[in-house]
Amino acid sequence: MKTTKLLPRGVFRIGDRVQLTGPKGRLNTITLEQGGSFGTHRGELKHDDIIGQPEGSVIKNHNGIEYLALRPLLTDFVLSMPRGANIIYPKDSALIVTMGDIFPGAKVVEAGVGSGGLSMYLLRAIGEHGQLDSFERREEFAEIAKANVVSQLGYEPENWKIHIGDLQDRLPEVVKTHDADRVVLDMLAPWECVEETAEALVPGGLVIGYVATVTQLSRFTEALRASGHFAEPEAYETLFRTWHLQGLAVRPDHRMIGHTGFLVTARRLAPGTVLPRFKGKQKPEFSDEDLATWNPDHLGERSVSAKKLRKTVRNATATAQARLDQESDDQP
Repeated sequence: MKTTKLLPRGVFRIGDRVQLTGPKGRLNTITLEQGGSFGTHRGELKHDDIIGQPEGSVIKNHNGIEYLALRPLLTDFVLSMPRGANIIYPKDSALIVTMGDIFPGAKVVEAGVGSGGLSMYLLRAIGEHGQLDSFERREEFAEIAKANVVSQLGYEPENWKIHIGDLQDRLPEVVKTHDADRVVLDMLAPWECVEETAEALVPGGLVIGYVATVTQLSRFTEALRASGHFAEPEAYETLFRTWHLQGLAVRPDHRMIGHTGFLVTARRLAPGTVLPRFKGKQKPEFSDEDLATWNPDHLGERSVSAKKLRKTVRNATATAQARLDQESDDQP
């Protein structure tokens, strides 16, 4: 059954998420409830004073303190949503969508769904006629990701499936040979999945790897080359810096989002194709012992406690259920 989604526009409605900007520029996100209130040491702001107002209105609390009310953007939601695993920052999601050439109607495989941040950008890019198959080893992360997506969209997309298990085992079961347009690998050891990725991708398709360290970047790149299935890989990273804008005092801000991860892309060759040796692409010498030292145990992975995961699952599920209740109440 296709679900009709209310677009994030128009006057504020019960159940809407609203981002309030206070006098000092501090942001607070609330969910509108009939008779609800938002209280700080500066006073109380009634939800009923916001409901029915157009977006971009300035609302006063009972002490006369003014707040700018806007619906949060997707980037705002991703950075504030409940999370079990570390998220891919919006600057990297933007690079994945653009440099990965994610197009409407594409069949995309995502390995490592985490908290669902990248999934939301991919779903927007592929549109309702595309297909997103996400793979996650931990069921708790999958629950958090699904709840976050439902909280943002108001429904669970029919063209998105989460599969629990290792990509190496599940990908051949889920995706037919040479049927995926793009494969996004956000995992600790993407070089372990090169063969399965090549089998799933259509000729000319793209593998996109997201890794955090230089050792991961180097090993994944060499694994792509050694497989013989891909054209020459390319690597990128983005550094994101905002600017201070006030009159003629225009300068870079002191803080910035620096290195978060590397992006590696490579095109799938047609089966049986041998990549020609390009001038200037000389393979350096390295030993098997060098590669052996670049294993997941040496790279490190931040673990999440079971207690924190259970709490995050509860919070994300409660937010998702509230959004579903809002959408069902608004259905004619």
